[in-house]
Amino acid sequence: MTTRVVAWRRADEDAGHSLARMERRPGGWLFHGTEVLAGPETLLACSFRVEVDDACATRSVEVTAVSAAGERRLVLAAGDDRRWTRDGEPDPALDGCVDVDVAATPLTNTLPIRRLAGLAAGEEVVTPVAWVDVPALGVTRVDQTYRRLGERSWRYSDDAHGAFELTVDDDGLVVDYTGMSTRVAG
Repeated sequence: MTTRVVAWRRADEDAGHSLARMERRPGGWLFHGTEVLAGPETLLACSFRVEVDDACATRSVEVTAVSAAGERRLVLAAGDDRRWTRDGEPDPALDGCVDVDVAATPLTNTLPIRRLAGLAAGEEVVTPVAWVDVPALGVTRVDQTYRRLGERSWRYSDDAHGAFELTVDDDGLVVDYTGMSTRVAG
């Protein structure tokens, strides 16, 4: 696989969809897309771009959000030593994080799932992530646990947000994210 485009329908919002593209690049992958929520309680758009290395460890992230509060932009980057910068300034709180999790999209859950594809059913790994809140674009270090349940099923959990079951396809792309989204194309 060199390029895939997929779309999800939000299950937790009245009207929301997400479109994402995964593209093979020299030395890694580019994951990017857009989420739009347009319901009576929530009105926002979020676009994101995540570059990862061959092992699916995050190298750089750009996120833009538009909502009633205005437009916000965030840039994160991780060096080879896993030291992070936020908008060009060192952010020691994120040092050591391997992944980014943009809250608005199930696509970023694909990153650790692809990296952890060798786990046997029942095995789990705790991984530190830079969790990006949307639309505020605040960044928090969160330890996420990924437990492989079966060939294409995973349980993702963290102390701040709870636990969710994910099913994926052969490429590790999320098909169903319990309580959040269901893939409708791709």
